Amino acid sequence: MDAIILQVLNGLDKGSAYALIALGLTLIFGTLGVVNFAHGALFMIGAFCAVTLSRILTLSHTVIDETRKDFLGNPLKVDVPYVHDLFGVETGDAIIDWAVPLSLLFAIPIMIAVGVIMERGLIKHFYKRPHADQILVTFGLAIVLQEVIKYFYGANPIPTPAPAAFKGSFDFGAAIGFDPNVIIYPYWRIIYFGFAAVIIGGVFSFLQFTTFGMVVRAGMADRETVGLLGINIDRRFTIMFGVAAAVAGLAGVMYTPINSPNYHMGMDFLVLSFVVVVVGGMGSLPGAVLAGFLLGILESFASMREVIAIIPGINQVIIYLIAIIILLTRPRGLMGRKGVMED
Repeated sequence: MDAIILQVLNGLDKGSAYALIALGLTLIFGTLGVVNFAHGALFMIGAFCAVTLSRILTLSHTVIDETRKDFLGNPLKVDVPYVHDLFGVETGDAIIDWAVPLSLLFAIPIMIAVGVIMERGLIKHFYKRPHADQILVTFGLAIVLQEVIKYFYGANPIPTPAPAAFKGSFDFGAAIGFDPNVIIYPYWRIIYFGFAAVIIGGVFSFLQFTTFGMVVRAGMADRETVGLLGINIDRRFTIMFGVAAAVAGLAGVMYTPINSPNYHMGMDFLVLSFVVVVVGGMGSLPGAVLAGFLLGILESFASMREVIAIIPGINQVIIYLIAIIILLTRPRGLMGRKGVMED
């Protein structure tokens, strides 16, 4: 039982990332009808927003510390972060330590701006083009963004730690009645799942309970009719592209302590997230979230040593096998709508 619970937790952790990226992909496809293969790059840019802010906060200048001497008795030169000068040593250290959570505020305007520029500058010219053209141009854009990140940040992963308060592990087993130290799970992974739940709930609430969201949902169902009512649906869809970019970017920010950012991390998640979207049903927001968590849990169970011993390599292909089975039995996916990509 303890192994099962641990794998469910691992699956929820993986599924959170899949669901967040797939949610943004589905928002873009559902509103603009664009298959955006650059969406994984937005996840990567969000992660590097956290790297960038961490580097900004640790910028320092050299001072002479008369209280500290080297072996010759000379005063030592010490690097002092600028945040120490601005906020004091204690507050400055706390700001540096909490760089990843603070990066959420840093990333939101950047990701919205990147999304709007991407949509207005490039993707709007491919609205009425075949999906193959959309895939080619957005995949090319993803490669360009990947190489730009590689040029400025290098090819090696960049460790970006979580705040010290969340570096430990939570005794999940003891909390639910098992023996202590049986089910230990990192605090930050639990926080990531909670963060994903808040973002997903926020997006659904925004679409369901706000006038703006209702207009967007109406536009997703019948764009032409909404336009005939005098509503500028194109502007709202552009904003939703920015929102989708922000969702992917925030997912990347919070994932940095789990997986050190590197220039190809967007591609690593992109293919799996597209499988999640197809399994959930093209254009279905609930389907994307459901499929994300479902496939994350199945992948986690397939990664168990006992399973791999019976079927070697099953953890590498389980998601694709499940996708094949679901699409053979339900060609539109779990919650797909009739007529979506069936022309």
